[in-house]
Amino acid sequence: MANMFDYLSWRGDLSFLDSPFNPIDNIILSQLSYFTMDEIIPELKDKTGISIDLAVRIFDEKSKQPGFNFTSQFKEDPHLIRALGSSRRFGNCQLFGYENLIDTDRQLQFSAMCIYTGDGYCFIAFRGTDSSIVGWKEDFNMSFKEVIPSQIEAVKYIERMSPKIKGHLRVGGHSKGGNLAIYASSQCSKKIQKRIKKIYCNDAPGFHKKFLLSEGYAAVKNKIQSYVPQFSVIGMVLEHGYDSTIIKSSESGLMQHSLYSWEVMCNDLVRAEKTTAGSRFVNKTIREWLDKQDIAHREQFTETLYNILSAADVKSIYELEKTWFTSAGKMLKSLTHIDDETRKFVFKTIVELFRSAGRNIETFMKQE
Repeated sequence: MANMFDYLSWRGDLSFLDSPFNPIDNIILSQLSYFTMDEIIPELKDKTGISIDLAVRIFDEKSKQPGFNFTSQFKEDPHLIRALGSSRRFGNCQLFGYENLIDTDRQLQFSAMCIYTGDGYCFIAFRGTDSSIVGWKEDFNMSFKEVIPSQIEAVKYIERMSPKIKGHLRVGGHSKGGNLAIYASSQCSKKIQKRIKKIYCNDAPGFHKKFLLSEGYAAVKNKIQSYVPQFSVIGMVLEHGYDSTIIKSSESGLMQHSLYSWEVMCNDLVRAEKTTAGSRFVNKTIREWLDKQDIAHREQFTETLYNILSAADVKSIYELEKTWFTSAGKMLKSLTHIDDETRKFVFKTIVELFRSAGRNIETFMKQE
């Protein structure tokens, strides 16, 4: 089961002129946006960029310095950027326009960068959320907010950077980053929209119906290329006015959200016929449950659940999946520390969720 690292071994010696940009290149550059580039890529106001090869050398030099503390959201990230730097395909790609904003008061986590691929295109990559509960909460905030701060920043970014970019544009991202790619592309000026040739959306949450009916969305809808793994949760949240291509993953459950697990063959992602029964069950259950909750209840439940998870010391969504039995006990214990009215609301909402699950259990029980 080959992944993006195998692809770099197979085709890393071919430039984008030798072998055109493909879906695997999309997930690689979308993943690259997660790499911490502070003090490596020139500041946003600087029009010059640096090659990935040079960025790797700067990173390696910094890593030798006393007190260097690199925080990686994915353990494979340092290996990926080194593999990119040593390849002919990506080594000379120019990185510039890096921006990284975190504002806990606004519940804002936003990061983006621009990458010249040497074929007359620039890939604008928006970073998604990491595996932290805080990061995933921002995704679920979309269930009750029509616009989140990161979406506003994404529009500002593409408007600010586009005049500095030569050539055509590709825009993309993973998870929330894919949502930002679509949102920014739809809300930017028509002049910029004409330059955008493709929008890549990788297992990203959707939008409210009002957005899907907007003029801006209609202008870019046909440029969207969406991918989701066989077991997708985040990529099924809210409404999607576009079709998604289903991809095979070497992982199971929520771990399929990781782009590192997506299977590749030659110069393309490996397709699957349909999502898993488990994914369809979760998707149908959550959709039905959300439809029964008004905006105020969605917000109250999301905030309360986040507080419960925080009190239970659950740090990441993957940790929750692996230690669900222990975590469930901690969460139940933390419920004793909230007021009666909120506790009743939480139990009532959870009961409604289980009822929805019960109504949709046949989806899960059906044979593949």
